[in-house]
Amino acid sequence: MRLFALELILSLLDVRGHIPRFDDFRPAPAAPPPAGAARALAAATAVFAALALAIWGLVWLAVNLL
Repeated sequence: MRLFALELILSLLDVRGHIPRFDDFRPAPAAPPPAGAARALAAATAVFAALALAIWGLVWLAVNLL
């Protein structure tokens, strides 16, 4: 389920790529990271924050109902 969620996020942000073969690795000059990586990091941070808030809310609700 985790891999499906990660694949869904990456496909929605259009940062999915292909798995390169061994001969696809060629020396290249250093380049700045693509903008897609920053978007993926922002999306992962947002998902993590939403899950943390949901868990916090459930614990808060459970403590108040006891």
